[in-house]
Amino acid sequence: MSFDVLIPARLASTRLPRKPLLDIAGLPMVVRVARRAALSGARRVVVAADSLEIVDTCQAHGVDVVLTRDDHPSGSDRLAEACRQLGLDGGDVVVNVQGDEPLIDPGLVARCAGLLDEREDCSVATAAHPIDRIEDFRNPNVVKVVLDASARALYFSRAPIPWWRDAPEAAVPASQPRPLRHIGLYAYRAGFLRRFPQLEPAALERAEALEQLRVLWHGHAIAVHVCELAPAPGVDTPEDLARVRALLGGPRD
Repeated sequence: MSFDVLIPARLASTRLPRKPLLDIAGLPMVVRVARRAALSGARRVVVAADSLEIVDTCQAHGVDVVLTRDDHPSGSDRLAEACRQLGLDGGDVVVNVQGDEPLIDPGLVARCAGLLDEREDCSVATAAHPIDRIEDFRNPNVVKVVLDASARALYFSRAPIPWWRDAPEAAVPASQPRPLRHIGLYAYRAGFLRRFPQLEPAALERAEALEQLRVLWHGHAIAVHVCELAPAPGVDTPEDLARVRALLGGPRD
């Protein structure tokens, strides 16, 4: 199958300023993400940037890039503009790889794209993995997802779901269904992605601060691939950056 990878990249970041351009083992982070994503077999990998500085950096390293508006409220809005610029529409499959995932598994990118290609009943595909620690199950920063019989998302929440009424402490790791942690990787049909920003934000989305709930609220299905292993760490904080640099050999001058 054929699919494209889009990587939203925003220069401003509250917790880690100028994050896309931070050095990781001799390469700007956004470039490292793009090169990693290219190993998925994507037809093309394109960075959707909000600044000329990111554009210049990508071009200097041979990475395809488009300049988008700098006032988009979300990554999805940025990707919708990128789809319009690139002429992607209808059933074209687009995978959203976050620009702070320099260790992204290319196989997982390809699997999400393939899952969406297989599931004509779904507008979006994503991934999850089993939770094996009660601390993660209870952590509101760990987003959980529950599935139906066809491996479509029923609901995403920061709350511990599903909740075992009679034995909540036994929920992890042995109970069935296994509690699942959502992985923030999405494959979209480009036509849906272009329409998504025009959909009214959902009350549940605002309550949980989870944009994917807007998809479910408006009646669109999300297919979920369950992998056994947790993904490699992304970069949200200075501590994350230090950990990933150590894994890849640190920055070079």
